Amino acid sequence: MLKYYMAFLLALILGILLAFPILKLCKKFHLSQTILHYVDKHAGKSGTPTMGGLIFIFAIIIASAFFLRGQVMGALLALVTMVGYGLLGFLDDFIKVKFHKNEGLKPYQKIIGQVGISLVIAVYVYLNIGGKLEFFGLNIDIGAFIIPFIVFFFVAVTNSVNLIDGLDGLAGGVNSAYFLFFGLILVLLGQTEYALISFASVGALLAFLIVNCFPAKIFMGDTGSLALGGLMASVAALSSTELLMPIIGLMFVVTAVSDIVQVLHYKRTHKRVFLMAPLHHHFEKKGVHENRIVLVYILITMVLGLCVFVGYMALLGVL
Repeated sequence: MLKYYMAFLLALILGILLAFPILKLCKKFHLSQTILHYVDKHAGKSGTPTMGGLIFIFAIIIASAFFLRGQVMGALLALVTMVGYGLLGFLDDFIKVKFHKNEGLKPYQKIIGQVGISLVIAVYVYLNIGGKLEFFGLNIDIGAFIIPFIVFFFVAVTNSVNLIDGLDGLAGGVNSAYFLFFGLILVLLGQTEYALISFASVGALLAFLIVNCFPAKIFMGDTGSLALGGLMASVAALSSTELLMPIIGLMFVVTAVSDIVQVLHYKRTHKRVFLMAPLHHHFEKKGVHENRIVLVYILITMVLGLCVFVGYMALLGVL
């Protein structure tokens, strides 16, 4: 476990060292976020620097690369995928900053980019790992259908992570809790290189939270949220553990589903199910402080992660 702890610690230190210089650079070049007009509670956050995801992207890459050894093609592919999605998000953020609006790339442009990157991973998985899905000791083989499954999985995960990034510290906090328990499970499954990346992610995200917790000094932007989604999806796909993501990452699923339900119901009836979607904004409209929402989301993720981890320990006879 020492190398996992060291990867976590190195990423944490690197993230702290990178956080304030990147914050300063974002302020210097006026890389600030424009808040949507209908998110009235967040009007005071307009002008907050964005693209803060660069902090944990660099920290994760450096810390992971430092400790990866041996056959690490899959791990390197996961890191490259994170960078690919991060570049897609960076382009989206750049358009927002350049034209001083909250809408960057068109939705279809984002989807094309996401599908293109995920296809590379899907084909790699099929050719090198096969169509296997691991779930609590069960090996489910779906053959070539793994390719469209992984593409759908990537689009769903990356957009869910993007949607949950709506409150100070929410995406960073929930992702750090997710990667902590996902990493522990990967250790039990012998997926050491992906476990190492997961623990490095926890350290980097905790460092990022220093400047992103309420009140946020910097936002991760789509640069960070798409990169995190890409990393989360690729680690799961390359370790054949995609089916665990909706359990540990239930709050990502709830966030995405609440947004879909709101849009579909409004188009059909012109009435809203929630005061505002995604769900965390509904709670905010109900008067719940965003710190309380963030804490509850993190705690739910930790409890679910612990349950899955204990389940695997029992299955493997570790308990």
